Amino acid sequence: MSGVLGLDFGTTNTVAALADGAGGAHLIEFAGEEATGAIFRSAICFWEEERGWNGIAHEAGPWAIAEYLQSPLDSRFVQSFKTVAASAAFERALIFGKPFRFEDMGRLFLQKLVAHAGGQLDNRPQRIIIGRPVEYAGGRPDPALARQRYDLMFDNFGVELHYVYEPLGAAYSYASRLTEPATILVADFGGGTTDFSIVRVAEPGAPRRCVPLASSGIGIAGDRFDRRIVEHLVLPMLGKGGSYRSFGKTLEIPGGYFNDFADWSRLALMRNRKTMDELRRLQRDAVDPEPIGRMIALIEHEQGFPLYDAVGRLKRALSSEEHALFHFAGDDIEIDGDVRRTDFEAWIADDLRRIEAAMEAGLERAGVSANEIDRVFLTGGSSLIPAIRALFDRRFGSDRIATGGELTSIAHGLALIGGEPDLAEWTA
Repeated sequence: MSGVLGLDFGTTNTVAALADGAGGAHLIEFAGEEATGAIFRSAICFWEEERGWNGIAHEAGPWAIAEYLQSPLDSRFVQSFKTVAASAAFERALIFGKPFRFEDMGRLFLQKLVAHAGGQLDNRPQRIIIGRPVEYAGGRPDPALARQRYDLMFDNFGVELHYVYEPLGAAYSYASRLTEPATILVADFGGGTTDFSIVRVAEPGAPRRCVPLASSGIGIAGDRFDRRIVEHLVLPMLGKGGSYRSFGKTLEIPGGYFNDFADWSRLALMRNRKTMDELRRLQRDAVDPEPIGRMIALIEHEQGFPLYDAVGRLKRALSSEEHALFHFAGDDIEIDGDVRRTDFEAWIADDLRRIEAAMEAGLERAGVSANEIDRVFLTGGSSLIPAIRALFDRRFGSDRIATGGELTSIAHGLALIGGEPDLAEWTA
């Protein structure tokens, strides 16, 4: 059917696709000077402005990055906010003293996404197929809470909403390229979660081309790999492992500040009076106050985005090189390090073992052995990490591995799924 929008609202990037009514779908290409094709960064930048909503103006996507870079000290840059969708511990974020719930940020984000679509979304679709992870990120995630928040986020559209596991979207997209029957495993490596789906694909023209068998997932993915780099290269320079004096005792500096700093979704919110006052008191009592001073300076001067940009560059470089230079310079702070790929792989080794266990759980749920998988489709940005590719090569053999459309296949497949006569089979 036409009038179907497939939306992959991702932790790092968001991609949208429209069904064409003839069995195909096309990606929404965003328009404007800052546009980056079909990829819309899942980020929002806020700044104080009288004409803005509640006295605060905002931008989203690559335009949010541009606004932040233009005036970092007068703005708040929020990225990866999807990771708090299922968290009951997150109620609201205070931005310039104003409370923002998850659904508030989500609505503002979607508002800008539509505005930058160059009129392609001015005619509201009849049906929106929204991708969701199999398992949400965070500790003790609540899927029902996430669904409630997503519903509120999209309520301005006033159309049918259907939720489909993200890897099923990628599976449907990949199946549209196959010319013979196959049992496929899709592994989707996003920013916040890694998800798997097993789908049986019939020959082209069959009444039921795709049949989903099972899905599984885990809240570990690209952001967790970034966190490992920050933990090993950055946090030791910011006081992690250090001590402070309290009532005549020498105690280890609490880890909560470092946990927040290493998490994109929380780092942006550390620049508030309460947290900064606590850090200044900690600096005063620290055995070595200089590292805590560096953390304060990075937070006060809004250096989170350039710092994590440097982390991302290192991670991408290690996907093609055996070693790469990590370099960050900002606010008179420089961090340099020559990182070997083997070091990075050691840092994420436990994460990879848990990802592999989640994959095995999916195969078990489907009642399918590794030998019965004809094709493995890897998607998502972190699928390009050599250690991840090696995991699947060992388990399935390199001749069964396929890649492509790492950032766009989910949205494309979701739009195609929207044309299914019986959506109940696909919805989560």
